[in-house]
Formats: sequence, C-alpha cells, structure tokens
Amino acid sequence: MSDRIRCRCPRCTIRGLMGPAMIITIGVLFLLNEVRGDAFDFSKTYPFILIVIGAILLGSSMAPMDGHIDSTMAPPPAVPPATSGPAQNSLPGQGQ
Repeated sequence: MSDRIRCRCPRCTIRGLMGPAMIITIGVLFLLNEVRGDAFDFSKTYPFILIVIGAILLGSSMAPMDGHIDSTMAPPPAVPPATSGPAQNSLPGQGQ
C-alpha cells in the first residue's frame, strides 16, 4: 500500500469519480451503438462525454472543502521513541 495520505473531503471524493464516470459513460455509449446502431452513431457522442466531465467538475467545484488534506504538503516527521536506558517492565513484580 501507499504511505500517501488520501483526502476524504467532499470535493476530492467527487473529483475521484471522474475516471469511473467516464468508463461508465463510454460503456453505455458503446452499448447503445450495438443495440441501436442504425439510429445511434458513436462518432457523434462526444457531447455526452463533455457533459459528464462538466457535471463532475461543476459538482466538485461546488462541494465544500471541509477536512481537505493538501497533497503538496510534506507529512509531519515521525517522532522516534524515547529510549533512556534499559527497557523496564510496566507490571510491578514481574521479571525480577
């Protein structure tokens, strides 16, 4: 897995739907071309693709950015555990 922190704000969530929405749109257009090939020409379907892209971009621009995590910021540095001598048991009376 990736160590990258993913933003879960509504704006980034909607923007993340761009790829799946395009795959579904193109699949539906191919299906319509197969089912109704004589009345439906796939070469004239670019407006549908542009409408889907525009709808997703409009939705993401109107969504709030509550809890947005900026991906350009460096993650906070990890704090090394403090070691100040030999390890001690936290339970009294054990390991003596």
